[in-house]
Amino acid sequence: MSFICEPGQTRPDVVPGALHHLKATPQTVHWGYFDPATPPSLRIKSGDLVQAEAITHHAGDAPELMMDEGVTRIFKEIPEDDRNPGVHIMTGPIYVEDAKPGDVLEVRYLRMVPRNNYGSNLAANWGHLYKDFDEKERVTIYELDPNTNTASALYAYDFEGKYLIPGTITHCPACDRQPALKGVRVPARPHLGTAGVAPAVDGRVSTIPPGEHGGNIDNWRIGAGATMYYTVQVEGGLFSIGDPHVSQGDGEISGTAIESSLNVLMQIVLRKDIQTPGPLLETPKWWIVHGFNEDLDLAMRDASTKMLSLLSDQVGLSRNDAYSLMSVAADFGVTQVVDGTQGCHVRVPRDIFPKMRD
Repeated sequence: MSFICEPGQTRPDVVPGALHHLKATPQTVHWGYFDPATPPSLRIKSGDLVQAEAITHHAGDAPELMMDEGVTRIFKEIPEDDRNPGVHIMTGPIYVEDAKPGDVLEVRYLRMVPRNNYGSNLAANWGHLYKDFDEKERVTIYELDPNTNTASALYAYDFEGKYLIPGTITHCPACDRQPALKGVRVPARPHLGTAGVAPAVDGRVSTIPPGEHGGNIDNWRIGAGATMYYTVQVEGGLFSIGDPHVSQGDGEISGTAIESSLNVLMQIVLRKDIQTPGPLLETPKWWIVHGFNEDLDLAMRDASTKMLSLLSDQVGLSRNDAYSLMSVAADFGVTQVVDGTQGCHVRVPRDIFPKMRD
């Protein structure tokens, strides 16, 4: 069964099931890792709706603005030695009944609302141009305007030392605050930087690099109105979300986006009738596949071969026709270059295909 559709068409209608609320607490989050041994924080059925809290691990960059009682509990109660090997606070995992390896979780992201109206961008030691700035790290705090759906810089400050400990809390009320980006307004586009299923491995997998399980893809298009497809690797899928952003450009060149906690409404549908070439993104206008590798050229090749597979296996094009189409109609981009494993994406417009029938 193909799942390429014309714009305006949807996947097979699924009557929304139960609505679950998944708050982020020290008991319902895991910090810095995916692990198939992590007990589920929630069990759902296919089609159920989940209202979940996604917490930024950068809330401590402006604790008086970005840390409320719930966030403070997570930062205080989860030991520092249990925040590894990655850095992101992940809400979940969510166990989907009857999900088996090889199935696909279709995650329909319906709404993403900032938990508060502030976010942080760190020009970090893992940023692409870190050495060009004399190995200095700098934090810029942004305020969100929900009326205009924009963000503007409140102030910036230089970070002393290296920003290495997940959940760092600064003392910014006493720091040297400097003006930044006067008059500039950045479009807000809330999205999840990191989300995915548990990989089929023994032990923890870092949340920092993206991979076939999803993870830290950092594609700003994974927001409200988008649908992601993740291939299940272990029983139940064990799906988690984290690393919430309110804005980011392709490349994420300084090392971070505008990091800000989000409340996320999503519908999770179990699909046993389709396959997907890695983490696949559907937006109202585009199909987008992702490629990963430590080498950016090889990441682009990975994205290319996945799009070739999508067009041949799902649309039914010959490989020759698919290759030609990719050159004249598909757009390639660099998703991020700061997560160890680098990411490329390629998108193809949905409205160029004739209506597909089962």
